[in-house]
Amino acid sequence: MRIKRTTPRTGTARRARVIAVASGLLAASALAATSAHAEPGAASTAFSAAQLSAASSAVESADVAGTAWAVDRANGDVVVTADSTVSAAAIARIRQQAGPLADAIRVERTPGTLKPLLAGGDAIYAPTWRCSVGFNVRKGNTYYFLTAGHCTQGKPPYYTNSSHSTSIGPTTGTTFPGSDYGIVQYTNGSLAHPSAVDLYNGSSQRITSAGNAAVGQSVQRSGSTTKVHGGKVTGLNATVNYGNGQVVRGLIQTNVCAEPGDSGGALFAGSTALGLTSGGSGNCTSGGTTFFQPVTKALSAYGVSIF
Repeated sequence: MRIKRTTPRTGTARRARVIAVASGLLAASALAATSAHAEPGAASTAFSAAQLSAASSAVESADVAGTAWAVDRANGDVVVTADSTVSAAAIARIRQQAGPLADAIRVERTPGTLKPLLAGGDAIYAPTWRCSVGFNVRKGNTYYFLTAGHCTQGKPPYYTNSSHSTSIGPTTGTTFPGSDYGIVQYTNGSLAHPSAVDLYNGSSQRITSAGNAAVGQSVQRSGSTTKVHGGKVTGLNATVNYGNGQVVRGLIQTNVCAEPGDSGGALFAGSTALGLTSGGSGNCTSGGTTFFQPVTKALSAYGVSIF
């Protein structure tokens, strides 16, 4: 599964409002619809927490790109979401890797391709790709924004427009893979940076705190490609294998749709920041599965806070 970054189109420079927004995933062709259905092999035996952890580790050891997995403690199994690139032989390899714990693995198929998405929100531009702000944060009197780590690889400078005529500032931290978060400093004092998420209806949602997502929680995501969409949290501590050694752990899994250009953007519930868009499969016509980096980990890593 290849990851592609979006090369911004040139055009008339437009001064973007840089406020908390959405999006993430290195750009690629539009993601196919996501209508997950389970394959045979759901767990029929009660497995211990240690066994479920071992089964989860076995899935990672199988190293099948296009899969994501998380322990479902309520049902007592490990749910593996497999995209359209994952063959039956690859599924068999996962089960073989699990050995006697193969029955602890439940496979759900999702059309399309799991991938990071790049661009979106109130657009921000690196020299060779575009992405989007997640949440504005600060440390003392210094202001930054958080976005996806796959948007900040190489620590590029960021701009508000595709012609790179209005600087925002430099990337000062980046983590990807493993986790998926990065931070960019505002060094252009003329740019507004409120603690808010664009709702694309002429208004914004004030963000006053950060929290941890919960399974079943209603959430929203904001991004420049598909604007604002909502859904539910369906899993926690998910691991996604985007391919080429790009494995990201500890993600929030949702049924909120996203498309290329929605990377790095904000996952939120009311005034509470929850996550940064990492990647997924599907589209906003038929639905999809999208994964988010918990924002609390990024806040802790960089010693910054919502304001």
